[in-house]
Amino acid sequence: MRMLIRLSIALTAATVLFAQYPGLTLPPDGNNQRTTVIQEIGPARVTIEYSAPAVHSPTGVDRRGQIWGKLVPYGMVNLGFGTAKESPWRAGANENTVFAVDHDVLVQGKPLPAGRYGLHMIPGKDEWTIIFSKNSTAWGSFFYDPSEDALRVTTKPHKNDYREWLAYDFTVRRPTEATVELQWEELAIPWTIKVEHADDIYVAKLREELNNVPGFSYQGFDAAAQYCVQANTHLDQALEWADAAINRLYIGQKNFDTLSTKALVLTKLGRDSEAGEVMQEALRLPGTTALDIHQYGRQLLAAKKYDQALAVFKYNAERNGDAWPVHVGLARGYSATGDLKQALEHAQKAVGQAPSEAERQSVEGMIRTLSENKPISQ
Repeated sequence: MRMLIRLSIALTAATVLFAQYPGLTLPPDGNNQRTTVIQEIGPARVTIEYSAPAVHSPTGVDRRGQIWGKLVPYGMVNLGFGTAKESPWRAGANENTVFAVDHDVLVQGKPLPAGRYGLHMIPGKDEWTIIFSKNSTAWGSFFYDPSEDALRVTTKPHKNDYREWLAYDFTVRRPTEATVELQWEELAIPWTIKVEHADDIYVAKLREELNNVPGFSYQGFDAAAQYCVQANTHLDQALEWADAAINRLYIGQKNFDTLSTKALVLTKLGRDSEAGEVMQEALRLPGTTALDIHQYGRQLLAAKKYDQALAVFKYNAERNGDAWPVHVGLARGYSATGDLKQALEHAQKAVGQAPSEAERQSVEGMIRTLSENKPISQ
């Protein structure tokens, strides 16, 4: 009886060479080697585990042009073994192809909860159906049960460069969305995966993580607040984290980094007057460096607040004299406010102070531009 079962599986799978037995390490059936591809999509991790058949059979027969509609039949089929009367394709070879994701996502615009799924497909000439089954531990599609479907979506196949081995590839990658394709022979089957509300997920993770080791230093709270500023999200929470970085018992530190982060949050919240007061405090702390002040002046230039930027660069000169990069900042500030003569004078003073060749060349470029009576780019 066991031999008949093995023969049935071999005939159905068409590629079995080695009898498999649980717990034994043996070569993969039909040389369909097991492969795992992992892709991060925003805060979500997507994993696809599959066995990869080749266009050439285990005996070397070239099956190019014989894959789709023949070796892989169109529609549902009776595999002649197992409990399924009609089965989709296993979307690979041997055991279940498994699709796993650790956060809820949208697949082709439809919701799929976090979990592990058996991945199956119903091929068609013009349209394919992709099935995510709650049963991820079966062998192939022999035991497929439609009542276990978590999601079905459709997609259109397209012609692709030749691939000998079946593969899953993430062909489009964006911060919170990707396109994955099954590619084999000269065909690709694409579908999209999107993470909704990624900022909510990140912030939830940050809240959890700040209750652990990262929450025992001001840098953790400062970094979390900066993320919210950069993503322009959860700004009230960001303000709490910025205050914690400054004032939290035992770990809070009032320094240029923590105060400037709080000022950025306040600016995002539209509280410009308070942000200005916080930055004035940050600029005058004993530990604030000439480079810290210079970088803040550059931020003001980027925001087109030219007069304020020049005032910051002048303060840097009052406090730090000829230290690098005081004169570079003054050159930029005077240029932005239209005083190209003063800008050139400070650029000429700065060139001899440059701490590296790259910075020296940058200042020389400023000098050439200003010498032509042109403002430098900010």
